[in-house]
Amino acid sequence: MSRRMRHLATSMAFRPASIKAGPGTGQIALALRLARWALAIAVALTVLPAQAATFQAQRGINLDIWVTWPDESRWGEDGVLLPFPEWRRTLDAVGLEGLKADGLDFVRIPIDPRPFLSDRSARFHDRLYGEVLDAVRLVEGAGLKAIVDLHLFPTGSGGSVGMGQVMDDPALFDRYLDVVRRMASTLKAEDPERVALELMNEPVAECGPGDAAWPERLQRLYAAARASATRLTLVLTGACWGTAEGLAVIDPAQIPDDNVIWSFHTYAPFLLTHQGATWSGDFIRYVTGIPYPPHAVPRAELDAAVEQARAKIRAEAPWLRQSGMLAYLDEQIAAIDTREELEAAMAEPFDTAAAWAAQHGIDPKNVILGEFGMIRQEWQNDFVMPAKWRAAYHRDMIALAEKHGFAWSMWGYGGAFGVVEEFEGRPAEGDVLGVVRGLP
Repeated sequence: MSRRMRHLATSMAFRPASIKAGPGTGQIALALRLARWALAIAVALTVLPAQAATFQAQRGINLDIWVTWPDESRWGEDGVLLPFPEWRRTLDAVGLEGLKADGLDFVRIPIDPRPFLSDRSARFHDRLYGEVLDAVRLVEGAGLKAIVDLHLFPTGSGGSVGMGQVMDDPALFDRYLDVVRRMASTLKAEDPERVALELMNEPVAECGPGDAAWPERLQRLYAAARASATRLTLVLTGACWGTAEGLAVIDPAQIPDDNVIWSFHTYAPFLLTHQGATWSGDFIRYVTGIPYPPHAVPRAELDAAVEQARAKIRAEAPWLRQSGMLAYLDEQIAAIDTREELEAAMAEPFDTAAAWAAQHGIDPKNVILGEFGMIRQEWQNDFVMPAKWRAAYHRDMIALAEKHGFAWSMWGYGGAFGVVEEFEGRPAEGDVLGVVRGLP
């Protein structure tokens, strides 16, 4: 029963207690009223969806966001931001129809909110909202559904505004709320069964039950969007980078709305999925060649790959950091080098999200794994992750999501994690898409 219907049933159940029934006709009247209330509840439960969001999807992929990463100083120039989002320069209706043919039913469209917050691009703001709507309709025209994802970047990534400033500056957060309102208003007339709006990607806030800032901000984001778009399904998430742990401390009763999908992301185990990533801390950049799954190769082969990473740390990492990195590498390998340990590490976020949903009576159909994936190749790094490793990882993650009844969306279309393309539009190996095509 949905939260709306639980409220209806509870209020009806208590009403008869306030009726003073007299003998004879009073008792008959009471019985008739009770029967009518019971019938009303039964009809409502039959007609209204049981906590089902209007937007329903199953299998998806994240499209690209910035490929050329234009500096903010150029955002006022003609042609730098347009068309928007940037993937529209290279991905057309035929390419989107190909994703549909591969077995996907939706795409997640990351939209950088920073141009909407920047004075540099002020003269394009109206045009940019229209460009987002054009992109959504292009996706719809290809037979796919769309989640429009407001996707803030970390602070300092090519612009004056980032996640850090939005979360730390109350005035800037208010401006972000205006973007949410305007984006919701832009999309409000679209078919709510085909289009949904995600209000903030991977919010950065303290992790754990002591964090009181994010729930209040989440309610404000929700109110801003819902005031502009009463029918759209809204995609919401927990803090702590949108993890399942962040989701688990959210009380969904604070969002009294059944037309909501709850999202979490996982790239577990990070040691395997982000090998060689230079932008993700100062440890993982030295680690490449660790197989997936580690237990599928002879132990000597795994040990040789780990030793290669250790040698790179000793040769290239700052001297004062080397011993800590080496110890951390050994610790991380020891936690996932058997089948049982690896399966437990990968299943933990799904189990956390599922337990949270069950606790709060949320249908698994209203939970989405918004991002997961395995790096293919870091930019300007010679190491390319073997396609069979990536395919195996995606197969296992998809199986976990579908076992729990969650929708899922791979990261992403192109680039370092590219499933369809690698860099500069070159086709990626087809192994991961082969997994998708082979799904029942």
